[in-house]
Amino acid sequence: MIDQATIDRIIDAAEISEVVGEFVTLKRRGVNMIGNCPFHNEKTPSFTVSPSKGIFKCFGCGKGGNSVNFIMEHESLSYPEALKWLAKKYHIDIKEEEESPEQKQQKDDRESMMIVSAWAQKYFSRYLLEEDEGRTVGLSYIRERGIRDEIVKKFELGFCPEGKDAFTRQALKQGYKTEFLESTGLTIRRDDWVRDRFAGRVMFPIHNVAGRVIAFGGRTLKADKNTAKYLNSPESDIYHKSRVLYGIYQAKREIIRHDKCYLVEGYTDVLSMHQAGIENVVASSGTALTHDQIRLIKRFTPNITIIYDGDAAGIKASLRGIDLVLEEGVNVKVLLLPDGEDPDSFSRAMSSSQLTAYIEENETDFIRFKTKLLMAGAANDPIEKARLVNDIVRSIAIVPDAITRSIYIQDCSRLMDVQEEVLYEQVRKIIQKQTEELQKKNYRDRNYNQQQEPGPDFFFDEPAAAVTKSVAPPKPKYTCEIEEREIIRIMLKYFNDEVFEIEDENGDPLAISVGQYVLEELDNDGLVSDNELINRVLDLFAENLDNPDFKAQPFFIRNSDPQISQLATDLLADKYIESKRWKKGGAFVEEEHEILDLLVPKIVQEYKLSKVRALLRGLESQIQEAGKTDNWEALMEHQNQYINLKKVAKNLSEQLGNRTIL
Repeated sequence: MIDQATIDRIIDAAEISEVVGEFVTLKRRGVNMIGNCPFHNEKTPSFTVSPSKGIFKCFGCGKGGNSVNFIMEHESLSYPEALKWLAKKYHIDIKEEEESPEQKQQKDDRESMMIVSAWAQKYFSRYLLEEDEGRTVGLSYIRERGIRDEIVKKFELGFCPEGKDAFTRQALKQGYKTEFLESTGLTIRRDDWVRDRFAGRVMFPIHNVAGRVIAFGGRTLKADKNTAKYLNSPESDIYHKSRVLYGIYQAKREIIRHDKCYLVEGYTDVLSMHQAGIENVVASSGTALTHDQIRLIKRFTPNITIIYDGDAAGIKASLRGIDLVLEEGVNVKVLLLPDGEDPDSFSRAMSSSQLTAYIEENETDFIRFKTKLLMAGAANDPIEKARLVNDIVRSIAIVPDAITRSIYIQDCSRLMDVQEEVLYEQVRKIIQKQTEELQKKNYRDRNYNQQQEPGPDFFFDEPAAAVTKSVAPPKPKYTCEIEEREIIRIMLKYFNDEVFEIEDENGDPLAISVGQYVLEELDNDGLVSDNELINRVLDLFAENLDNPDFKAQPFFIRNSDPQISQLATDLLADKYIESKRWKKGGAFVEEEHEILDLLVPKIVQEYKLSKVRALLRGLESQIQEAGKTDNWEALMEHQNQYINLKKVAKNLSEQLGNRTIL
């Protein structure tokens, strides 16, 4: 079995457009990409890839899914085989073994840590906005920094109360266990004492790509030099700082839309740039760039601009780490801000248009930037110049694209006053050495693998053949399937949205979510689908109804059951895009999420009406059969049922305004 943490890492690394792009020529169209479907012959592209959702969908043959599903279908592999294929592509090690009770416990513990982190974020945010200490200390500081309330809510900022263990005591009172407060780093425990890690700090929640809170950064408001200005959550089973970028969840859609990502250093840099209208920005949070962070950005764009403040010494220290970006085949530019400025202060000093114009006019290709920066201090020292030339050549050599390397060599030849032939020869030697080392490693790996006994595949209980079987595109061959698919689509998009209000036993208003409303309506009337797949999906929704951190879309898109993943992809893939001419022409177009309180009940009523009509058709056949056999007792019973159902159908039709909405 492949453990869940490794599966998550593989899926996070496997950027859908990059995986599909190995087999299909894709062209960008808005936020999506299109191409000719590899699964059936077509001349007009109907194959769509959505980088933001991480899915592909062909509107011709109906196939769809995530990166794993694509490899399963294209290469005729089982689910675990497709995971191994992607793991090899992204150099992720896999260690397979049967899931033990300890591993199952570890998976449960990971989920408990996620739940604790989500509750902590809500607690810190509420404390910041509603408690006296939070408003007078935390919120005052935030507003002094010029951060507006909408940015506070967008990034879910908060405040941890001052004191020894106020947060921990409240968490324990709510039923959360000390072991998970400790494993997430929220609480520190030493033998006979307990204290809050982030006491008295402004809190910056760190989200993963799916939007779940996995860690925190805390900013002290004290002037004590012995107190760390920023304090981050420690490494844990759910948080690995080398794989995370602050703000990626809030920025991913804008990164795709602009096909570009700005990379800054700190939390407030991200907040200030969002406030200035530039939202395609993330932060490394003070850590050196890693392969995982670069691949995370590359899922959404191959173009990165790194923004530095005016500290040249700090830039030189980080240059070697940025070579990793070139190695991943990303187009890198660098923006050096004026002395004394950082992205936070600089973005607050000008408008969005001024900031955008400044970036476009002053950003520089990374290789050219590095060449000028390093050569400036070595112009009169031949030995130092030779050393720096070799340093820059090593950066060029790791660029995977040969044409890009050639252009860099030409530019560097001119800037460094070194013959192109010399640079080409040095690059060739470095690449040859890297190739030889890779061949040796592959040879050692092959010899090692040949000595190992092939182990059993514990990933699935059913045979691999059952997994590799192609999933046919959905067809309306079940009763009410059109209505049922619409219900699932609405819950995928808006499951946790609280848009309905009922009264509790005391007569007080109580908000309920779309998911709770739909599931209760279906359960109250005992409605069950004829399609077992629909029932499985509804059961999964019901199991997660009380989980406040449940994110329906990534849960179902990433599901290991290819049928469930296919269904989610089908329902989330947008075939038609609203024309901008409607709004430009002054037409009012209601957004779906704005009318959920009207739309969801109508969809449920449509489903009920469709079910009733199906029952009526069945009773009509039974009445005819009873009449033919002179079974008067059965005939009377069926007729009474028919009359009662007719009344129900009439009532539902009147509620719907005597029309259907699907």
